[in-house]
Amino acid sequence: MDRICKLWINGQEVAVDPERKLIDILRRDLRLKSVKDGCSEGACGTCTVIIDGKATKACVQKAGRLEGKHIVTVEGLSPREKDVFVYAFGEVGAVQCGFCIPGMVMCGKALIDVNPTPTRLDITAAIRNNICRCTGYKKIIDGIALAAELLRDDKPIPVVGGYRGVGEHCQRVNVKTKVLGTGKYTDDLDDVDLPGMCYGSAIRSAYPRAVVKAIHTEKAKALPGVVCVLTAEDIPGSVKVGHLKVDWDTLIPVGTTTHYLGDAIVMVAAETPEILAEAKKLVDIEYEELPPLTCAAEALAEGAPLVHPSAGTNILAHEHLIRGDADAVIAASKYKVTHHFETPWTEHAFLELECAVAMPFDDGVFIYSSDQGIYDTRRETALMLGLPEEKVVVENCFVGGGFGGKEDVTVQHLAALVAYVSKRICKVKLTRQESILIHPKRHQFSMDLTTACDEQGKLTAMKLVAVTDNGAYASLGGPVLQRACTHAAGPYNY
Repeated sequence: MDRICKLWINGQEVAVDPERKLIDILRRDLRLKSVKDGCSEGACGTCTVIIDGKATKACVQKAGRLEGKHIVTVEGLSPREKDVFVYAFGEVGAVQCGFCIPGMVMCGKALIDVNPTPTRLDITAAIRNNICRCTGYKKIIDGIALAAELLRDDKPIPVVGGYRGVGEHCQRVNVKTKVLGTGKYTDDLDDVDLPGMCYGSAIRSAYPRAVVKAIHTEKAKALPGVVCVLTAEDIPGSVKVGHLKVDWDTLIPVGTTTHYLGDAIVMVAAETPEILAEAKKLVDIEYEELPPLTCAAEALAEGAPLVHPSAGTNILAHEHLIRGDADAVIAASKYKVTHHFETPWTEHAFLELECAVAMPFDDGVFIYSSDQGIYDTRRETALMLGLPEEKVVVENCFVGGGFGGKEDVTVQHLAALVAYVSKRICKVKLTRQESILIHPKRHQFSMDLTTACDEQGKLTAMKLVAVTDNGAYASLGGPVLQRACTHAAGPYNY
């Protein structure tokens, strides 16, 4: 470090490298884990802190711009402020997954400090740059309004504790740890908690559909600080994993074809995130690019290449639900309407990025995760490592949102692979761009829907033909299609 700059963080002077991001200084150096990393792009607000009285996102601030400034995180609030925000957010039900809440608290404090009597519109404006995926914002606004009232009027905080009766209002049991940022999400685990931790990341496919011709890892392996560089050949068990169908490659082997841009080909682990980034640049992968399939219509066309040749078809699942003779009733009905409908892919947009920490344990692995199905994670990881399931232990930390997007394994089995092969503790975390690229989305549907009724407008029949684009892998596509069919008629009586 050629020069340093000095910042005041929670009342303490700290000397830092001016080129470093503030979020890294707060989280990695000072272990102020209330500052959450939801995007590293200044988009979500989970890393909000107060800088000289103004709510500011820490992930886009370099320390050199903050010379002499005073920075406050949730950890730096007064005991009274902490108690007020914990009570207020808990009492109105503002805390759900909790990942956005410390950032919301800092927005609330910054507002109340300059405007002790904020209107709901004032509060809405104060949190406009902070995303919450769970609450719909109303309860967060309620929480900040209640906190402002308690602080302004110096009101005592009602005692909250014990069990309340059935049907009576009560606070979530984990409100305090989520509001204050002390509750552990997987990314909050660091090398102080788990000494000897290394960092892993996968190199993804350069093309949506291409044959992997060769992988050159020599230069990456030779870089000082690299722990391991793994390919499909290093997987001790099944290369493929999956929920209902075992069709998802952990790492794409040489000589086989990628299925989408999110496919992992090489797994790299290093002592620091900085060395890891350099090592990934040194891996060279040779491809033979092939034309991709980009939609369900292309996949269903005559002569289309097979996404998974072993399946013998591009159709994952077919559902045919019948109640009566819909065609005959439609033909006999007075009125009938047919329309074509399309729904898009939908990103789940959970705020906590996928992250897992795995470590060697009892001739197997122990995994800290933040997913929606620890038993599936256990089963699929054991399959990949060629181990009995009892040799894989999975424990969930807090989960910062999921909404169906964290049901598949994304990083858990990759962290476990590094831990099992290298005998090192390993953290694997996706960036926001990787997260959006890799995990399955809410499905795109193309639907032709006919509805018929009689002269009085009473519904008589409905017919739906739906095709859904399931993407590269089976995931839970079969049940999704089934639910679409069973729910298509809605609550109406035909």
